[in-house]
Amino acid sequence: MDILAIFLLQLVFSLLVWSLLAKWIVAPAIERLPVNQALFWLTLPHASRHVGMVFLVPGIVSETLPGSFALTTAYGDLLSAVLAIIAMIALRAGWAGVLAIVWVFNIVGTVDLLFALSHVEAVPSLGGAWYIPTIWVPLLLVSHFMIFVRLIRTESKI
Repeated sequence: MDILAIFLLQLVFSLLVWSLLAKWIVAPAIERLPVNQALFWLTLPHASRHVGMVFLVPGIVSETLPGSFALTTAYGDLLSAVLAIIAMIALRAGWAGVLAIVWVFNIVGTVDLLFALSHVEAVPSLGGAWYIPTIWVPLLLVSHFMIFVRLIRTESKI
């Protein structure tokens, strides 16, 4: 099996596992929570997206990792982490316009992940950062999806 096939297999399996856990455990648990609390818990994993800065660390990733991928992915993740933290603070504090803040975070974060995943040419050069797109990104994608669902349901009630 070639590298890209292994990568895609791991990505799909992780996406399946996180989706099943979300459906069976997370969704029923957060369904009972007020919207701000539910969105807080769904946003929490994204506060650690600063880990994506590892794409800029020599020795962790291959020297052949395209610089354009490394820069946009690392700083896209950092921006997403900052926006997640702002959203979490806004959700806890009950700021006016909190749902708009969560929408912005969720859209930016999702676009960042989809953009990074579209760069399959970077896969052979991920080195020690391989675990990020094969384990962590599927969790983040599932979380983003759940946030979109909760936001859309909340907006339709307003």
